[in-house]
Amino acid sequence: MTEMIQEILKEYNAKMKLSLKVCAHCSLCAESCFMFIKNNKNPIYMPSYKFINSIGKIYKKKGNVDLKMLEDMKPIIWKNCVLCTRCYCPLGIDIPSMISLARTICRMSGVYPQYNEIY
Repeated sequence: MTEMIQEILKEYNAKMKLSLKVCAHCSLCAESCFMFIKNNKNPIYMPSYKFINSIGKIYKKKGNVDLKMLEDMKPIIWKNCVLCTRCYCPLGIDIPSMISLARTICRMSGVYPQYNEIY
């Protein structure tokens, strides 16, 4: 599992590194996120939070993640984000593609929501 994840990280290394470095935690992306607005502006629904606490964690651990860590990410990347692409980052971070990448890694590792799973 780790080797597959590391291959993906290697392929997207420059984009992830730049995105994680550039994020200013300004929260401007949050104002365009209907999930954030709908959930009383709870910070766990901020696009930057979802990005940093999914692919950001995988990147910082260099792909050395276990199934528990990926399971813990599941609500962040599937329940808290619908990949509507409305989140706008004034610094140019493509947050939806980063969250999509986290979903890809989770799916490849066998971690994804089940049809009948209720959050």
